[in-house]
Amino acid sequence: MFGSIWLIPLLPLGGSILLLLTGSSLPRKTACIVGAGAVGLAALVSIIVGVAFITSPPEGGASMQTLWTWLAVDGFSPVVSLYLDALSLVMILVVTIVGFLILLYSSEHMYRDTGVRRFFAYMDLFVFSMLVLVMADNLLLLYLGWEGVGLCSYLLIGFWYDDPANVEAANKAFIVTRIGDTAFAIALLLLFVNLDTLNIQRILAVAPWLWNEGSSMAFWAALLLLGGAVGKSAQLPLQTWLPDAMAGPTPVSALIHAATMVTAGVYLIARTYVLFTLAPAIQALVAVIGAATLILAAGSALMQWDIKRVLAYSTISQIGYMFLALGVGAWSAAIFHFMTHALFKALLFLGAGVIIAAMGDEHNIHKMGGLRKELPVTFSTFIIGAASLAALPLVTAGFYSKDMILFAAWASEKGSAWLWAAGITGAFLTGLYAFRLVFLVFYGKAKTPVAEKPGPAINIPLVVLAVGAVAAGFIEMPRTIAPVTVFSDFLARSLPALKLTPVSHNVEIVLLIDAIAAPLLGVWAAWWLYLSRRDIIAALEKNRIAAWMHELSYTGWGFDAFYDAILVRPFTFASRINRNDFVDFFYRGAAWISSYWSVSLSSRQSGMVRQYALGVALGAVIALALIF
Repeated sequence: MFGSIWLIPLLPLGGSILLLLTGSSLPRKTACIVGAGAVGLAALVSIIVGVAFITSPPEGGASMQTLWTWLAVDGFSPVVSLYLDALSLVMILVVTIVGFLILLYSSEHMYRDTGVRRFFAYMDLFVFSMLVLVMADNLLLLYLGWEGVGLCSYLLIGFWYDDPANVEAANKAFIVTRIGDTAFAIALLLLFVNLDTLNIQRILAVAPWLWNEGSSMAFWAALLLLGGAVGKSAQLPLQTWLPDAMAGPTPVSALIHAATMVTAGVYLIARTYVLFTLAPAIQALVAVIGAATLILAAGSALMQWDIKRVLAYSTISQIGYMFLALGVGAWSAAIFHFMTHALFKALLFLGAGVIIAAMGDEHNIHKMGGLRKELPVTFSTFIIGAASLAALPLVTAGFYSKDMILFAAWASEKGSAWLWAAGITGAFLTGLYAFRLVFLVFYGKAKTPVAEKPGPAINIPLVVLAVGAVAAGFIEMPRTIAPVTVFSDFLARSLPALKLTPVSHNVEIVLLIDAIAAPLLGVWAAWWLYLSRRDIIAALEKNRIAAWMHELSYTGWGFDAFYDAILVRPFTFASRINRNDFVDFFYRGAAWISSYWSVSLSSRQSGMVRQYALGVALGAVIALALIF
C-alpha cells in the first residue's frame, strides 16, 4: 500500500499539465472536473494510505519510496524520494482534503471566469508543490516544493493581471518571500558543508553527534531556517506580503491560508526540530516572534474594513500561535493547531467568498448587514468557523488546539508567564475581531441587496468544513476535561513529547478557566461595542489618540511605510540615477566595437574580382616582405 504514495503528488501534477496543454480547447465544465477531480483522487489515495498507516504502521514508524536519483556530482547524489511518517501524513491529509473542498467550491465560484482553465491548472500545481514539500525525504527536494508554492502564489495572487494593483501584490509577495527563501538556500549550503548530507533523517541523526547544544553552527543553521520559515509563513518582520495577497480570487486566499504556503514554515521548523533544540536561543526566538506576531496581527485584524483582510491578519496571528508552540517545544500542539486552523480558516474564507459574490463584489463589512436571513447556510457555517477561530470553549476544535498551546506556554520547560500572557491576550482579541466580523456582516440592517445566492457545489464544502471545525477538536482534549490524547500519541512517532515543569491540579484548572474566559470576554466585548453600544465606537473615532492608534494598527503598525522608506525608495532612487546602467556600458562598448569591425570588414565584400585579386597580391607582397 505504501508503494503507491507517489500517486498522491502525481495526480495533481497530471491534472495541471493536462489543463495547461489543452488550453482553451477544453470545455469549462471539463476543466472544473479535471482540476477538482485530480486533487479529489489524491485525497482518496491519501485517506487509503492513512488508514493503512494507522492500522498497519510501517516498520520503524516511517516508509520511504525512492523514485530516481536526481543528479550525481562528485559524491553528491540527492534522490527524488518520498518520506511518509506521522507528521507528513497529517500534512498530506490536510493539503489534499481541504484542497479538494476548496477546488470543489471553485468549480461553481470561478465557473464564469474566462480564465477558469488557467485557474485550475495553477491550483493543481499549487497542491502538487505543497505535497512535494511535505513528502520530501531531503531538503533539496523540499526546497523544490518550497519554491514551487512561491511560484504558484505569484501566479494566483496576480491571476487577474489586467489590474496593476494585483500585479503589484503578486510582485510584493514574491519579492518579500525571496528574503526568507535566500536564507533557506544558505542554510542548505551550511548543512551540506558541515554534515555532508541533505537527507532530513540523516541530518537529525548526525547533528547531535557533531554539534553540541548551543554551538555556533547549530545556531546559524537554525537561524537561517527560521529566516525561511518567517518569510513563507508571514511572521514578523516579513509579514507584510500576506494582507496584500488578498488581491487573488477568494479560493486562492483559502488555499494559501489554510492548506499551503503559510503553513510551510511551521512544517519546516517541526520537521527539523533537532536543529532548533540544539540552538536554544533560536528556539526561544521562535516563541518570541510568534507571541509578538499574534498580538500585533490580531490588533490589525480588529481595524480592517475589508472582510478578506480581516481574515488575512487573522491568519498571521494564528500562525503566530503555531510559532509560539514550536518555540516552547510543544511540537504536537503546533501541528494540531495547524490542522484545526486549516478547517476553520478555509471555511471562513470560502464563506467570505459567498458574501462578496452575494454583495456584488463588495468587500466593505460596514456596507453589509442582515445577511443571516438571506444566506442561512453561509451564516450557520460562518458562525461555526468564527467560533472555532475565537476558540469558544468545549464545542469547537479551535478551543482544544489553542488551549494546548496556552497550557504549554505556561507549563513547558521553555515557556514563561510572558509568553502565556501574550497568548491569552491574543485569545481575547481573536474573540473580539472574529465576532465583530460576524455582528457587522450578519446582524443589523441590510445595507446592500443580495445579488447572488450559492449553489450546492459551494454549500457542500462549507458544511463539511463546519463539521470538521467542531469535530476535529475531540481527538485531543485537556485532562482536566477528558484525558484524550489521540493526536499527540499519533505524532509521538515523529515528534518528541512536550517537556513540562510540575504543575498542580489547581493551576491546571485556573489555566483552563482563563482559556475559557478570554475568548468569551472577547465575544461579549464585540457584542457590546458593535451591537449594543455602537455610540462608543463613534466617540472613539473622534478621539485623536484613538484615531492615531486606529490608523497605526490599520496600516499594519507601519511596517510597510518603514520598508518603503529604508528599502524601496532608496532602491528606486538609485535605479533612476543609474537609468543607463553603468555596468552595461562596458558590454555595450564591446558590442559597438564588434559591430563596427563587422560593418568595416563586410564592406570589403564588394563582389568585384579585380579587387579580390589586388588584395591577394598585396597580401602576398606583404608576407614575402616580412619573410625577407
